[in-house]
Amino acid sequence: MMQADAISRYKQVVVSTSTPGELLNALYNGLFRYLRQARLMIEKNERGKAAERVSHARAIIVELEIALDHEVYPELCANLSGLYGFCLDRLRLATRENSTQAIDEILRVLEPLRVAWEIAVPKATAEQGRADNPRRR
Repeated sequence: MMQADAISRYKQVVVSTSTPGELLNALYNGLFRYLRQARLMIEKNERGKAAERVSHARAIIVELEIALDHEVYPELCANLSGLYGFCLDRLRLATRENSTQAIDEILRVLEPLRVAWEIAVPKATAEQGRADNPRRR
């Protein structure tokens, strides 16, 4: 129990001290971890465990969609919202039909985004640091 409390406190500190970009990357990394685990559980015919992983993946996708700021970037957000809707549909199919193919489709369409965020976030953080401290240029 103490270890679980320590882990929970650690996660709270990480979330409260992370930039939005770092949180975005953490969400994508968690999403990919759950999708790969779900795929493995489907292959092993462990439906209960697969459904649990799919549920975690679904929660992350819903959070990503909720976080979209349609007022600031309407076209980008509309595209991402459509993509996340596709992923949620594929997750329903994965659960209903025990489909590894549906999970593979999600991984395929989200991989370019995950890679782009992994490149863009550190770059944006570095640029913000230079903007905050002009002497570092």
